[in-house]
Amino acid sequence: MAPGLRAGDVLLLDGPIGAGKTHFARALIQARLARVGAVEDVPSPTYTLVQVYEAGPLEIWHADLYRLGHPDDMLELGLVEAFETALCLVEWPDRLGDLVPPGALRLGFAPNAREDCRTVTMTSDDPHWGPRLAEVADA
Repeated sequence: MAPGLRAGDVLLLDGPIGAGKTHFARALIQARLARVGAVEDVPSPTYTLVQVYEAGPLEIWHADLYRLGHPDDMLELGLVEAFETALCLVEWPDRLGDLVPPGALRLGFAPNAREDCRTVTMTSDDPHWGPRLAEVADA
């Protein structure tokens, strides 16, 4: 999935604690960094709220909004502007309230019968995701 993502794409990573949201985000970020020959530690942004990475010309924002109390708190992070200019991965997107960007792709993570697997459901109100996700499924 990582190679097909671009600036302006917003992935909303939804699911309970331990569902695999941060693991997914780390793997995706590391895959994009590797494409430009970069290797970087990708910590959870639980305490920093946002981590920003440069993957060549693509800026990647990884946000964990778990500790935010109100959507207005998110405005100070600059995330709304990043929705248009960067690839954004947002954990705990329910904290965005009305600030969820249109066209975002929601990935719902859930436990699976196998302990080492997760079930991920992808949904969006933007039809452009259909063909893009079909390419991922074919890969």
